[in-house]
Amino acid sequence: MKLVQVIIAPEKLESVKEALAEAEVFRFTITEVQGTGHQRAQATVADEPVDIEMFRKIKLEIAVNDSFLQPTIDAVMKAAGDDAVGVGKVLVLRLDDVIRIRTGEHGSDAI
Repeated sequence: MKLVQVIIAPEKLESVKEALAEAEVFRFTITEVQGTGHQRAQATVADEPVDIEMFRKIKLEIAVNDSFLQPTIDAVMKAAGDDAVGVGKVLVLRLDDVIRIRTGEHGSDAI
């Protein structure tokens, strides 16, 4: 089991949701976040700290069974990918367990 965290520009959200649906990935959480990456200005000028501009982003969290990992990544890359700086990131983390609160199911059955 994996947790896929996807950080994208807000304008990519609809195309990513559509691509995930085509890959039969329907369960995810969306959060509005702020961050900075390669599009930021320099963090210091003449050894003085500079305010770093924060950019509005969308974060999707998608818990998947291993068989859905690559289709999920492929869908996101296809829908959000372009050559622009700041388009986003895909992070993949290992999940030790998932527990469905309603039923108490554990593991892959809880996803």
